[in-house]
Amino acid sequence: MHVAGFIGEMRESANGLMIRITIIAAIGGLLFGYDTGVISGAILYIKDDLNANDAEQQWIVSVLLLGAVGGAALSSYLADRISRKWTKVFSGSLYFLAALGCAFSVNVEMLIICRFLLGLSVGTASFVSPLYISESAPPRVRGGLVSFNQLAITSGILIAYLTNVAFQNVAGDWRWMLGVAALPGAALAIGMLTVPNTPRWLQRHGRPDESRATLEKLREGDQHANVDEEYQGMVDATEKEGRGSWKKVFAKSMRPLVLIGLALAFFQQFVGVNTVIYYAPTILTDTGLTKSDSIAQTVFVGVTNVVFTIVAILLLDRVGRRKLLLTGTAVLTVALAVLGVYFWSGWMQDNLPWVALGGLVLYIAAFAIGLGPVFWLMISEIYPVGIRSRAMALSTMVNWAANFVVAGTFLTATNLITTQGVFFVYAGLGIVAFLFFAFKVPETKDKTLEQLQRELVKD
Repeated sequence: MHVAGFIGEMRESANGLMIRITIIAAIGGLLFGYDTGVISGAILYIKDDLNANDAEQQWIVSVLLLGAVGGAALSSYLADRISRKWTKVFSGSLYFLAALGCAFSVNVEMLIICRFLLGLSVGTASFVSPLYISESAPPRVRGGLVSFNQLAITSGILIAYLTNVAFQNVAGDWRWMLGVAALPGAALAIGMLTVPNTPRWLQRHGRPDESRATLEKLREGDQHANVDEEYQGMVDATEKEGRGSWKKVFAKSMRPLVLIGLALAFFQQFVGVNTVIYYAPTILTDTGLTKSDSIAQTVFVGVTNVVFTIVAILLLDRVGRRKLLLTGTAVLTVALAVLGVYFWSGWMQDNLPWVALGGLVLYIAAFAIGLGPVFWLMISEIYPVGIRSRAMALSTMVNWAANFVVAGTFLTATNLITTQGVFFVYAGLGIVAFLFFAFKVPETKDKTLEQLQRELVKD
């Protein structure tokens, strides 16, 4: 029923141009996901080939995240100045060059530099992709369309896992794993040349005729669209907001919304998701599996991620963002506790080795229907047009910074407080996250961006 309803709504509200925009823009999510997932397998070979110690391995994994913080900061300027569209062209081009640089790295230092450049690209694409789709999409299917970006992220992770399996016994193993990423980078740069700027960006930059014409093309065939009303809402919102500035981001009326965005960004990472993505094979080798078997079993985690992201896409515009966020956060907290108990209990490790993989799969399923897509969707919805790119960039920077801290300290933390200790800490933060979401996060489905601006911003 949900599948048929979603497909019906998509046919009614999203025309061919909107679908093409969504697919091309979401390639940015694919880049994000691929590099998130591919390093989990590649690092097992890099550490031997380049003689990388634990500290160097953590830098190879996490320097991309440091670059992503810089990329998110840079793109807050670029997305407003040169447009969402051309920022994504830049991102795809940089990704293409940096992926080739990773593949041809001759030492740890060169690989770290190229991974940093990849991070600049990924940090840029990670917030501009949902921003671009959100500013173009019809309200009735905005949740599903924006979450195609999250589906691309999870698909990128799965493709990365499959690539790791395919190249694990091939000469130059990790170089192939990292190098094939150049292809989607080129596809993003070229594809973005074929789609228009968003109507809201055009309106804010004094190009009302183009804005109106683009909106009409995007709503062509949409039985529920009222172009006159939506366009007038854009005009009114632009006049009310004026020019955006960082001062307005931190204005008293914006603080509750900025807090929600920052909390979503923080908790999405500090429940440990990317330790699962980056270090899933490492975690599974701790259960006694071989390197090859660990990489193979990680594919189950990737498949689960994609399947439950599709479930989220089908449900976000029907049951709402809040319900999925709260349900997903509660379940992933339970899964983290299960993983903590497993690594604490020698008996479980000896007699129930499947519990580790089961816990990882349950965790990633819960994340994929909740915090995974809802974070990126909500930060593209809740902010007024005048500060949207800056506030989204701020949330994205915090998200990548938290990702950097979590991924960059995982191996060290497990040595200090044990693997089970790390999972128990994440579970505790999951409880805090659930309570915050229950009391502070609003519902945003079925409303235009301008309606949300009127309802959520208290002058």
